[in-house]
Amino acid sequence: MVSPQKSLCLVALLCILPGSQKATATNGMNLEGYGAKSHALGGAGMAFDTGNSAVMNNPATLALMEADAQRIGIGIRGLHPDVNSAYGGSISESGGDAYYMPTLSYIRRDGKLSWGFALLAQGGMGTEYGDDAVLFAMGKPMSWITGDAFQPMSGEDIRSEVSMGRVMFPVAYDINEQTSFGWSLDFVWASMDLQMDMDGYTFRQFQDGVGGSVGGSMASSLDGFSDINYARFDFSNSSDFTGEADGYGWGLKAGIMHKLNDRLTFGASYHSQTHISDLETSHAQIAFAGIAEGSLETHILDGTIEVKDFEWPEIIGLGIAYRPAERWMLVSDVKLLNWSAVMKNFTMVFTAADDSTVNGDFAGQEIEVTMKQEWDDQVVLSVGAEYQAGRDLWLRAGGSFATNPVADDYLNPLFPAIVRTHYTGGFGYRFLPQHKIAAAFAYVPEVTVTNGNGVMIYHAQANWSMNYSYTF
Repeated sequence: MVSPQKSLCLVALLCILPGSQKATATNGMNLEGYGAKSHALGGAGMAFDTGNSAVMNNPATLALMEADAQRIGIGIRGLHPDVNSAYGGSISESGGDAYYMPTLSYIRRDGKLSWGFALLAQGGMGTEYGDDAVLFAMGKPMSWITGDAFQPMSGEDIRSEVSMGRVMFPVAYDINEQTSFGWSLDFVWASMDLQMDMDGYTFRQFQDGVGGSVGGSMASSLDGFSDINYARFDFSNSSDFTGEADGYGWGLKAGIMHKLNDRLTFGASYHSQTHISDLETSHAQIAFAGIAEGSLETHILDGTIEVKDFEWPEIIGLGIAYRPAERWMLVSDVKLLNWSAVMKNFTMVFTAADDSTVNGDFAGQEIEVTMKQEWDDQVVLSVGAEYQAGRDLWLRAGGSFATNPVADDYLNPLFPAIVRTHYTGGFGYRFLPQHKIAAAFAYVPEVTVTNGNGVMIYHAQANWSMNYSYTF
């Protein structure tokens, strides 16, 4: 007979596997905190027990769970960005204002060894501008727009969604009563939807090596156009949970925790850069309109697209937890996210299907478009305080303060990963001896940045998380 505990775990797994939904940006593309306890404490989690979410914070802290216990965790994360972009007196509002991400975990401790698995969304970013945005009809001198032949944009939806998820298999080991090590082998996947119009002036600049590059056999064919009015890249599906282009790979984590005494604990962790295959789909289109031999031509081509070298960065974290009194805990982390190693450029390669009845003279041709990103490394400081208000109630508050990794000149309105400050709060409550819930809320003040084309991007957020854990 299957035990009630195993039945509960199976039901939760069946409910959650379809649901690793896409997210939007907080610290770069990383979430500001993992697990409601860490989230409420400003995202800190290197040097104290954050529950099963330790697998994303510092796997060494899994050694703090109860001896010879098993723990199932189920959670939900909600992100609610408010993104607007303005250019030339017009404002476009992103409709992507609600994203939900479930989590599932199972951890057990056997003697000095803690191990298990966890599934969650690590982060991402996205916008939903619809078909009336003017974001990419920008940056052109007015003298370039001539007569009725000018067709500024496609008139189709403009949107983006990027997501990163992990299934993690952690192990933590108590070396002695003061020190523990932890490791995690992670299966990683990433997916992306992109429906992006690029005005012809920007496209021509890319052809000239300004802000990006354009190459491949199709690029040579486009030299026959005296002007390119716009270019469009389109690969998207209707799923709320997976993007059209996807890739799979792996990553590693390691951590250490040391109790200096009963009041003071230190922790550190290292997350490796991921190793993911190029994101790919065979259901992609590109479109462009331009002037050839004095008349307007529009082409829509079917084929395969690859997003090259899309990776999550390595992350180094250090943290401290201090208990100044019996009911109080003060925590702080500092993290370094090495975005500069993985977000220097954004490169797409489109290969037109080798079918002349569909793609005409462009059948079988390839175009590679690279957009400069030039992200900087990011430093994130997290601080938090917890007060035990009763035997079964804990109150929490904190903040997260980060540098902006995105270069202003190359900021794309479809990828507005520019917010820097999070003010957080929440609680934990044990309503039965084996059952706990926790909740967190984050307020993210608005940040405004003007990119190199004169587009002003506004980004604010309100985020929340909830967790339930059952220990047996």
